[in-house]
Formats: sequence, structure tokens, C-alpha cells
Amino acid sequence: MSRGLVAYDRLIDVVELEAERLADAARGQRPERQVPACPGLNLGETARHVGSTYRMVSTWLREGSQPLVWQQDPEEGQSLPEYVRGGVRDLVRALRVHEPDDPCETWWPAERNHHFWARRLAHESTVHRMDVQAAAGLPIDPVDDDVAEDGIDEVLSLWLGHRLDVMGVRGTRPGSVAIDAGNRVWVAVAGPEPATARLVAPAEATADGRVAGTPMQLYRWLWGRIPDRDLPPTTGDHDAIAQLWALLRLATK
Repeated sequence: MSRGLVAYDRLIDVVELEAERLADAARGQRPERQVPACPGLNLGETARHVGSTYRMVSTWLREGSQPLVWQQDPEEGQSLPEYVRGGVRDLVRALRVHEPDDPCETWWPAERNHHFWARRLAHESTVHRMDVQAAAGLPIDPVDDDVAEDGIDEVLSLWLGHRLDVMGVRGTRPGSVAIDAGNRVWVAVAGPEPATARLVAPAEATADGRVAGTPMQLYRWLWGRIPDRDLPPTTGDHDAIAQLWALLRLATK
């Protein structure tokens, strides 16, 4: 289990900040504008999804189990920015009255506590804020290194290491990839066996292939928001890197 690299209170601050950035980017925009990195996804659906997710998690925390009913769309006359802001207010209140280790139901058996939701929603908000800014043709606000590093850790542990296994998806050949963000390095292993990833000391990061970049670059790359060409040149086994990329696209779609 990965407990993450960012404190609980800071994660909640990130949720609040990124929701506001997303709402601000969506203001006055045409909802049909396409998210460049995600064919078929548009600005309006992205903002609606985030606002709905905030309400779903708030209801989950309040009722103690995965809800069947919650407000999934804006009310009549409610703008998308208002829908996002209204949802995040309730979510942030629900998280701030708890400690990170306070138990609650989640969809990851390894972590059934409030920290899981703070971390999950911090990165849900950040990734989709960048999507909305890109769809709107706005500059992409930077992601702080510590948040981006935590996001790298989350996508490798939760999505590659758990979600992919739940889906029953495997690679075709054994291959390891070092994800080198400078101060932190992870080694992801995929193939016919369940995928794994671990944070290692940089000097111990032996792998078949290597992908390097800034924390924000790698965060966006692992989530499929930028292509290889937007990173420094990858090295080593390019097939292992391509396999990791393909598996992550399945895990995070």
C-alpha cells in the first residue's frame, strides 16, 4: 500500500484550489470544446463529471457506502462553474471534520479511510482542471512538485498496481520502467504477472527502460495528457515503455 507523499490537510487544500481553477476555466466557455488529449471528451462533460464526483463522494462519506443516487447534473439554470463550486464546498467540509486515518468505505481495499478520498479527489481535480484549461485554450497552470510527485505515486500504485489487476489485464512480456522525476524515482514492472510499482532510491533504479522529466511532465504523461515527444528522450527498452503506457491507458480510462 502507498500512503502517499503529501499531508492530508494539504491534499484537501489542493482539492479546493483545483476545483476553483477548473470552475474559473470553464466560465463562459462553450461546453462542446474538445479536450485535446482525450478524443471524445469535451469541456462540459469534464466539468460535469468533476462536479458529480464531488457529490458522489460526499454522499458516500455521509451514508457510509457507495451511493446509488446523487445529483449527477446541474440543476436547471445552474452553470457548470456553480455546479463544480457547490459540489466541492460540501466535499471539503466532509473531509475537514475528519482525521486522515478515520475509517470509511472506499474502492481500494488497501486504504479504507478519509486519506484515500482526499488524495483521490486532489488528483481527480488537478488532472481535469488541466483538461478544462486545455479545452478552453488557456495556459496550463503549473502543478507543484510535491503534488505532482504524489500524483505519480498514486497513478502507479492505485491504478497500475490495483485497478489494472481488478480488471484482469496483464502485459504480454516482462518489462520494467524507471520513472525518473529527479528527486524521486519509481520502478514499474509489468508483464504476464500483476503489475507492480515501487518508490526506490535513485541509485537503485535499475530497469529495462527509463522515462525522465519534471514531476509535472511525468504526472501528465502517466495520465495520458502528453505524448512521449513532450518529454526528454526515453532510453532503454522502448517496448517496455510502450507496454506501460498502454496498460495505464486501460487502467485510467
